[in-house]
This record gives sequence, structure tokens and C-alpha cells, in this order.
Amino acid sequence: MSKKVVSTTKAPKALGPYSQAILNDNTLYISGQIGINPETDEFAGATTAEQAHQIFDNIDNILHEAEFSRNNIVKAALFFDDITDFSLVNDIYAQYFDTTSVEEFPARSAVQVAALPKNAKLEIEITAMK
Repeated sequence: MSKKVVSTTKAPKALGPYSQAILNDNTLYISGQIGINPETDEFAGATTAEQAHQIFDNIDNILHEAEFSRNNIVKAALFFDDITDFSLVNDIYAQYFDTTSVEEFPARSAVQVAALPKNAKLEIEITAMK
């Protein structure tokens, strides 16, 4: 078993004592991402849609740093501050996980939580495997 920290400046720094991602053997665990633009350390926008697009950009950058792709994603966990945004995020999610970018859709869960870090609208956590 080998464990390696994966980190990139193309995704936001961790907000606490955790890593952006951990690669353990052939499995990549990406910590929950919120819609912060790593160049400004600010949210990409105030809306759930703007934050969702930034989250997927951050995830793509972490995947790339670890030499993974969207096709390696096996599980996504979505955490909403308001579950009524589910349909909106589902449409954005479908853009990132369409048949041109993945062979199969990953497993997924989606829940509403009481609050998210920095009052984010959405947080997404990813597990990927080679």
C-alpha cells in the first residue's frame, strides 16, 4: 500500500488540516470541493450554478495533477445548502459527465446539509480509481 498527497495550485488550498486529495494505490480520494477560484481565493460567483462550474474545474485540475480523468471517477457525493437546486446542478453535472467525457456514469449521492464551509452553496467530494 502506498499513500501520496496530491496537491495543485490550480485548485483551492485546503481550508483546514486536510489534503486536497490522497492517492492510495490506485484510488484517488478528492476532498470536498467548494466553488472557490484558486486564483482569487474567492467564490467564482454567488449563484449555485457559478459555484458548481468552478467546483468541476477544481476537480478536473486535481484529477489532472494525479494523472486521472473524469472517466476514472467511480463515486461523487454532492452536498447542497438547498436541495431545491438539485435539478439545476443535475443539468450542470450532466455537462461534465456526458458520453464524450466518460464511458459510464459514476455512482452518486446528493444530500442537503445545514451549512457548508464559507457558506458555500454546494460541495462535491470525489472518489476515482484506475
